[in-house]
Parts: sequence; structure tokens; C-alpha cells
Amino acid sequence: MKILDRFQDRQQASATAKARLVARLAERPSADDPAVIARAAERKAAAEAREAARIARKEAAAAAAEAAAAAAEAARAAAAEQAVADEAARKAKRDERYAARKARVGQR
Repeated sequence: MKILDRFQDRQQASATAKARLVARLAERPSADDPAVIARAAERKAAAEAREAARIARKEAAAAAAEAAAAAAEAARAAAAEQAVADEAARKAKRDERYAARKARVGQR
């Protein structure tokens, strides 16, 4: 880049840059151009697809959480049933020992 040491040089460079910017903006297609409309439709379709995927992921996560909660509840219920069964077995063994002791005492 050359050194612009005079005010007129800087002013001319600024005007040239502004003219290039205006020319570049003038080259842009208008809003009713078919290509612009097609790109907007593609962007909208992509946004809708992303939203649908986000909703699907959210529903899948909710279903997974519900399944995990159901599995945890089933595990708790199984553990409770096992505890009841273990308690019943323990009481049955205790009753057998008690009956055996009474039988031994009665034989004396």
C-alpha cells in the first residue's frame, strides 16, 4: 500500500472505497430473486429439520429417563420382595430350631 501523505490523496482513496462498496452492494440480487427465495426456503427447511431433530432427541431422552425410572422401580420392588422372602425364610428356620429344641426338651 502506498503512503498517502496529502489530504486529497486520502479523500480520493476514501471516495474510491465507498464507490467500490456501493458497486458491490448494487450487484447483490434483490429480495424477489428466485435464487434468494430458494436459499431462504432451504434455510427455513433446515431450521425446521433441526427443530424436529431437537424435539425427537428431547422425547427420546424423556422416554429413556422414564424407562430408567421404571427399571429402578422394578429393582426396588424386586429387592423388597426378596427382603420379604428372606425374612420369611429366616423365620421358618427360627421356627424349625424352636420346634427342634422343644422336641429335645420334651424327650427328657
